[in-house]
Amino acid sequence: MATSLKNLSDYDPAKVPSAEDMLFGIVVAEWNIEITGALLKGAIDTLKKHGAKEENIVVKYVPGTFELTMGGRYMAEYKDLDAVICFGCVIQGETRHFDFICHGVSNGITELNLQYDIPFIFGVLTTDDMQQAIDRAGGKHGNKGDEAAITAIKMAALQLEMEEE
Repeated sequence: MATSLKNLSDYDPAKVPSAEDMLFGIVVAEWNIEITGALLKGAIDTLKKHGAKEENIVVKYVPGTFELTMGGRYMAEYKDLDAVICFGCVIQGETRHFDFICHGVSNGITELNLQYDIPFIFGVLTTDDMQQAIDRAGGKHGNKGDEAAITAIKMAALQLEMEEE
């Protein structure tokens, strides 16, 4: 989580396993694409920095954040992936729509983690305004895309480690 005490892009690269032999799926919401596109760029750059090959990064788009769950499910069912990253951005408005979308997508991604044998990474920004989203998509608080990529690598590596024991 980005706070005044932690930047989303700060991490120790020495503590990140190699992603060289891993295959990643990334599902990106088209709603607020200026934000989700920045998250995607951060993730791809970070995955490559840790050895992932471009051809081992599969990117698909869905209309909005709510559809990330189904997009993630399709990724798991049709691709042989080591992890799926889900990127969305929901900005508080004047109605309760924000609450329903955030609740639905967080529960949906949790369910995917429980139903499938691969990690699904929650890369959804839930902010009060556009400036907070910008600050977390490469702005003053770093890029949630970097954090999501690191989480995907670490969780995929953990699963591989557990399978080998």
